[in-house]
Amino acid sequence: GAGSVSIQGFQLPGIATFGFASPQALNVTNGDMPALGNAPIVFFQDDSYGGVSEDHIKFWSANVDYSTPGNSSITAAQQIPVTPFTSIFDGGSFSNLQQPNGGSIIDALQGIVMNQAQFRKFTTHNSAVFNHVIDMDPSGGKRAAVRWYEFRQTTDGAPWTLYQEGTYSSPDGKHAWNASLMMDNQGNIGMGYSAMSVQGNGNTEVGSYYTGRFTSDPLGVMTVTEEVIAPGDAAISGGRYGDYSKIDIDPSDDATFYFTNEVHTADTPGNQRAANVGRFKIAPDANVDAGIIAFVTPVDGDLSSTQTVEVVVRNFGTVSQSNIEVSFTLDGGTSVTEVVSGPIAPASNINYTFTATVDMSIEGQTYNLCARTNLSGDELPDNDEFCSEVTSLLGLDTGVVAITSPVTGSGLSDAEVLTVEIQNFGTVTQTSIPVFYSLDGAGAVNETYTGSIPQGASDTYSFTTTVDLSELTDYVIVAGTQLPGDDNPSNDDTSAEVSNFLCQPETNCTEGDGLTLVSVEEINNPSGCETDGYGDFTDLIANLAQGGTYDITLSTGYGSQFVKVWVDYNDDFTFSNNEVILNNFVIAPGEAGGNYTETTSMTIPTNATLGLHRMRVKTNWNADVPVDACEETTYGETEDYTANITEELGLNESFYDADFVISSQDQNFFDLNFKSPSYTNDLPVYVINTLGQTLAYYVLEYNGTGFSKTINMSHVSSGVYFIKIGDKELNKVQRIIVK
Repeated sequence: GAGSVSIQGFQLPGIATFGFASPQALNVTNGDMPALGNAPIVFFQDDSYGGVSEDHIKFWSANVDYSTPGNSSITAAQQIPVTPFTSIFDGGSFSNLQQPNGGSIIDALQGIVMNQAQFRKFTTHNSAVFNHVIDMDPSGGKRAAVRWYEFRQTTDGAPWTLYQEGTYSSPDGKHAWNASLMMDNQGNIGMGYSAMSVQGNGNTEVGSYYTGRFTSDPLGVMTVTEEVIAPGDAAISGGRYGDYSKIDIDPSDDATFYFTNEVHTADTPGNQRAANVGRFKIAPDANVDAGIIAFVTPVDGDLSSTQTVEVVVRNFGTVSQSNIEVSFTLDGGTSVTEVVSGPIAPASNINYTFTATVDMSIEGQTYNLCARTNLSGDELPDNDEFCSEVTSLLGLDTGVVAITSPVTGSGLSDAEVLTVEIQNFGTVTQTSIPVFYSLDGAGAVNETYTGSIPQGASDTYSFTTTVDLSELTDYVIVAGTQLPGDDNPSNDDTSAEVSNFLCQPETNCTEGDGLTLVSVEEINNPSGCETDGYGDFTDLIANLAQGGTYDITLSTGYGSQFVKVWVDYNDDFTFSNNEVILNNFVIAPGEAGGNYTETTSMTIPTNATLGLHRMRVKTNWNADVPVDACEETTYGETEDYTANITEELGLNESFYDADFVISSQDQNFFDLNFKSPSYTNDLPVYVINTLGQTLAYYVLEYNGTGFSKTINMSHVSSGVYFIKIGDKELNKVQRIIVK
C-alpha cells in the first residue's frame, strides 16, 4: 500500500457528552457516492448534558486534505431540535439492563450513535438514517427503546432537515436496543435490534429481531410487525454487549438486508454468546399482494353511534391494483364489504372511507375493529388483515401515570422535588386538576395543577411541597389526581418505590491496589482487598477535635496510590469538596507492586460539625481520586469509617489528654476507666447502638483520680455498640463488641 497513509482527528466544536460519546460519520449505503468534501458527522445532544438546553441533533461537516493536513477543517455544528428524549441510564454507568431470568446486568449502549449511521442518495434528495437508545421509563422502571431518525438534504453538502423521527418499542413491554437500520433502493427502512423481557414482566431472553417500514407509510412509525431472527435460550454472560451488531444490504438486489447480532443459542460454542446473522426483506416478494396496514379512524376518543371507519390500504405487490374488495367487522360481528376502486400503484398506499358506519357510543367500552382486503389471487394472504382496539373514552377521566422524580439514588435530600406526569384519559380538556401525594402511607399532600391538558395528552407537575428522603431506606410514594366527577377512579393514582442508598463504588484491588492499613487515632485497621473493593468499617471510630491536626498512616500493596479522605459533616451521605480533609496524597509514587507505608497529616476545620459522621477513605491508582466519591475507578479501594468530631483541643485539652480505657473478660460486662487528674466535672456516659439510639445513660462522679464504672451488657443482643463519655461538644467514643 501507499507509504504516506495517515489518520487525522478532529475536535467536534460545541459537542456535549456525559463523559462517554460515540459520534459517527455517515456511511454510504451503496456505491452511489456523494461529491467529495463536507463529510457529515452526527451526534445527539441530551438536555441532561451540561450546557444543553434542549434535546437536539448536531451535524458537522469534515473536509480532509491528506496531502496537506493543515488544510483540513471541520465546521461548526448545524443544530436541529427533535422530540425530547431521555438517553441516560443509571447516571451513565455501563451496567443497565437486568436480564429477565438472572445473569449479568448488560450495557444499554448509551451515548452512542449506533453502528452505522447511513447515507443514501435518491433522485430528489439525500437521506441520513441513524438511531440511539433511549429510556422510555426514566421514572425508575427503566425500559430501553430505539429512537430513530431520517434527515434529508436537497443536494450534496446542503443543510440537513428533519424528515421523520420515531421511537420504536418492542411489543409485550420488552426492552429494544442495540439497533442498526438502513434504507433499500425504494426508501424502505429495515432495522435489526436486540430485545428481551423487562425483569418481572416476562421471560424472553436476549434475542435478535427485526422490524421496518415502507417508504409510503405514515411518517415516524415502524409498521412491519416485529419478527424474530434468533431467539436467545439463556442469559448473556458478562456486561459488555453489542460490539458485533450491524446491518448491511445485498448489492445483488439492493433490497435484502443482513443483520448480525450476538445471542446465546443451544449451539453456541462453549456455552457463550456468539454472532448470529439474519436475512430479511421489506420490499415486495409477490406480484399480487394487498392488505390493510392501519386505521385512520376511529381512534380513542368521543365516539358516536354513527362512527366512520377509514383505513389505509397498501399494495405490497409489484403490479398496480384496482377494484380491491375490502371489509371490516366490529367485535367479530357481521362483516361489511365494499370496493376500493383505486388504482393503487406498486408499493403504495391509499386511504379508503367506508360508506357504512358503526355504533361505538358506549362510554368506557373498548371495541375490537378488524379490516381486511379480499384481493383475488393474493399471493401472501397473511398480511391482508389489520386489527385494532379502540376505546370510547369517558368524559371526565384523569390520573397520574408516572412519578418521574425523585428516583432511586445515593444522597437523596430532605427536600426532594416530587414531579408527576398527569394524563387526561377523558374527552374534556382539563385546566384545574386536584393532585396529591403521600409518602409511606402518611397523610396526603394536596395541591392543584393549573395548566391545560387536552384529550389523550399529558403534562408534568412538580409539587411545591418537597419530600424528605434523607434517611437511608426504601420509600413508597403514591401520587394521583382527585378530579371532581371522575368517571373512572381506578386509574387515578400510581405508586413508585424510591430508595436512598449509600454508594459503595466497586473497584479492583486484587493486584494489591487499595489499602492494607488505615491508622488514625483510635483506628488501627489492617485489612485485605475487600469484596468488590469496598469495606464498611464504620464500627471503628476516630475521635477528632475541631481544629486538630492528626497523623494518618496508610499502607498499600501497589505504588502510585492516590488517597483522598472525606468526612460527611452534614450527614447527607454525599461527600462534597468542602468535606475533604486529605486531598490526593500519593503513596509510593512511580512504584509498582510491593508493600508501602507512609504517614501524612490531615486537619479538621475549626467549624466542623460536632458529632459522629461517616469518614470515607478512597484510593485510585496512578491518577487523582475522582471528585465524586461514588465514582468507580478501575483500580483502587474505598473504605468507610466513623469520625467523632468534638470541641476544639485548646478549650479542654485535659479531657482529650486523659486515658479512656474499656476492658472486658467475657464481652458481657465492661469496665470503663477514664483517668484524668485535672478533669473533675461530672461525666455523662451513654450506651448507644448502631442506629444511634441511646440504650442507657449514667452520670459518674469524680473519684479522686478519674471515673470508673462496670456496665452490664448481658441483657442486649450480641453485636457492636458504642460507649460515649462527655456531652455533645466534649466527648470521646469507643466501640465494644457484645457476645
